[in-house]
Amino acid sequence: MANAASGIAVHDDCKLKFLELKAKRTYRFIVFKIEEKQKQVIVEKLGEPTNSYEDFTASLPADECRYAVYDFDYVTDENCQKSRIVFIAWSPDTSKVRSKMIYASSKDRFKRELDGIQVELQATDPTEMGLDVIRSRSN
Repeated sequence: MANAASGIAVHDDCKLKFLELKAKRTYRFIVFKIEEKQKQVIVEKLGEPTNSYEDFTASLPADECRYAVYDFDYVTDENCQKSRIVFIAWSPDTSKVRSKMIYASSKDRFKRELDGIQVELQATDPTEMGLDVIRSRSN
């Protein structure tokens, strides 16, 4: 179903891959892209479970918007192993204004399709989504 605000639909593959990340931990991360010609959100890249956070950040384009989901593993102060699913709205300052508007207007509708997101970040440069930021938002 298309988003009323922006007319952008969500491809079924987005939900299926997200469920695999959430339930089976098949992927470390997923990068999603809005395909403007088809007016829908599609899966652009899947990160293997062995991929690092650096692999994830390297997969985000420097001057284009994207949505991304990252499966963040960490150890609490009490020495408990935990995991959080982090949604990142990547909107670099250098991206086109039209692109920023489309991603911003479609974000909430897209996020609702991905049931199980625990942390949300909006980032315009890599420092706004560093591991330290994610860790502080995960506790």
